[in-house]
Amino acid sequence: MDLLKSVQLEQQKQTIPSIKVGDTVKVYVRINEGAKQRVQIFEGTVIKKQNGGVNETFTVRRISYGVGVEKTFLVHSPLVEKVEVLREGIVRRAKLTYLRDRVGKATKVTEKIFIKGESSEETSEEVVEETAKEVAEEDIVEPIAEEAKEAKEAKEETKIEEAK
Repeated sequence: MDLLKSVQLEQQKQTIPSIKVGDTVKVYVRINEGAKQRVQIFEGTVIKKQNGGVNETFTVRRISYGVGVEKTFLVHSPLVEKVEVLREGIVRRAKLTYLRDRVGKATKVTEKIFIKGESSEETSEEVVEETAKEVAEEDIVEPIAEEAKEAKEAKEETKIEEAK
């Protein structure tokens, strides 16, 4: 093994987070301010991943006070303390640079929905649609049916009282 590869292997982290493009992440970055060190959190959407090995980077984008801010982080950097995946996104591109031109809700990435007891690989669009329909029926149809039943009973009671 040559000298360059051995130095690179020393610098690599043993456990790297499984980050994909489209995920919403929190990146904990160590910042030096004079003699003090603190951890700053940068939360946003991963818009691209590049390279591999020691040079692997990922870019996170967020909107801060109405201005788009992007930061590129080295995966194996000692300054990146940890990366926490908040939401996994469903995307069909390797790089989401088109988000730079969008504003407001148009910048949202569709979230991958996990169903209890299933792994992410087993979750399909059909299952998600079925559960969404079931939830919608439970939340909307049943209360409406109960209200209609109560209204019908009230009408019948008023009719009986008027007939007397």
